[in-house]
Amino acid sequence: MPSSTSTDESTLISADQPDETWMADRQSSGMNSEPSGASDPPMLLELGDGHVYRGYSFGATRSIAGELVFQTGMVGYPESITDPSYRGQILVMTFPLVGNYGVPSREIRDALLDGLPAYFEASQIHIAGLVVASYCGEEYSHHLATSSLGTWLKEQGVPAIYGLDTRLLTKKIREKGSMLGRLRHQSEQKANGIVSNHAHSLDVINGALDHNQEPPFEAIDWVDPNTKNLVADGESLGFSKISWLLCTNASN
Repeated sequence: MPSSTSTDESTLISADQPDETWMADRQSSGMNSEPSGASDPPMLLELGDGHVYRGYSFGATRSIAGELVFQTGMVGYPESITDPSYRGQILVMTFPLVGNYGVPSREIRDALLDGLPAYFEASQIHIAGLVVASYCGEEYSHHLATSSLGTWLKEQGVPAIYGLDTRLLTKKIREKGSMLGRLRHQSEQKANGIVSNHAHSLDVINGALDHNQEPPFEAIDWVDPNTKNLVADGESLGFSKISWLLCTNASN
């Protein structure tokens, strides 16, 4: 199990390289791992076993830690990330197209379930972070959509990363079981009082981050949600103890 202190970047193991089939599939479908927008900064996904994966951020500008789990659904990402059973977890979505139909209104309430949103499992996002292979950016299309997935994640303060081989991550989790992970956003460095943002100048070289390139990525302690009282956490968010237990036990 990882130590509770931040791992020195020089000790990080290089990420497994995406396989050729995965890259060919992405190219043939018009997808790639390059930033969907010029302002998308790099982000790291670090696993408890020391492996590091580099991608691009499209959610909130912050670093988080939690338990890494996966989900294989082809649709339904708004429902998945608002599911209370995923609270405190970093969710890996294996389906390659995420964000393509945007996010519906957060204001419309269900006609039968008083007080609950019509299109989500809860009134807020419960995952700690999101990991996807490709992100559609602002190019979403659905008659119910009112915003992009990235906009919603930023509203809720949830970080997300794209450009990773999620099939490789899923295989790792299936073989080794759920493990701790952390999403590390790039730090901002100030030069002469001005914040500089060298978004695309960082590389993992020979198994470690290149210390000659700046800025580094934020340091953050490991967090294991299994050590927390999630029932009490849920009650503080307005859930009854019974409803929270039903939600968290549904996935067990």
